Amino acid sequence: MTIRRLKDSVQDFTRLADRSGTDPEAMIQGGREILGRLIAQDDWLPDFATVPHEQYYRQYLLHCDPLERFSIVSFVWGPGQKTPIHDHTVWGLVGMLRGEERSRRFERNGTGLTEAGIERLRPGEIDVVSPTHGDIHQVANAIEDRPSISIHVYGANIGQVSRNVYDAETGQAKPFVSGYNSEFVPNIWSMQ
Repeated sequence: MTIRRLKDSVQDFTRLADRSGTDPEAMIQGGREILGRLIAQDDWLPDFATVPHEQYYRQYLLHCDPLERFSIVSFVWGPGQKTPIHDHTVWGLVGMLRGEERSRRFERNGTGLTEAGIERLRPGEIDVVSPTHGDIHQVANAIEDRPSISIHVYGANIGQVSRNVYDAETGQAKPFVSGYNSEFVPNIWSMQ
């Protein structure tokens, strides 16, 4: 394993944030390329950030910018696991590293939520979420017999952002803060 790929991505996202400031579109456009390079190889993710839970998906913090302009997170999905319908309130990039995910998109309407399509994300592919690109979805592991892992980059410290889960029938929003499953973050400054 070479943590160097993650370190390079952290440095590239930091430089991009320095240039882009708070412009989410610039972060999305520049971030696609950076995340694409990171998920093109599958030899860098620390073992602790690949461990599924038998009942719930896991969200492992890999890095949070000291100014909280972005965070990088490993999501690990066991077979059959899925999120509730939720939003993000900030820009986000989702890059598939291992397995596959299925994302059901939703839009708000006057009486609740309307399904806006289903997408599959395969290794090397990247999806965008944001208030301007479509922010409400439900994500599930699309593989029935093994875990799937995606790498997410968000325009904030996503584990501390107040977001919403939605009732599928009524569209009623309920606030939540996700936190992280990490006991520690990887040492990107090691010599690996």
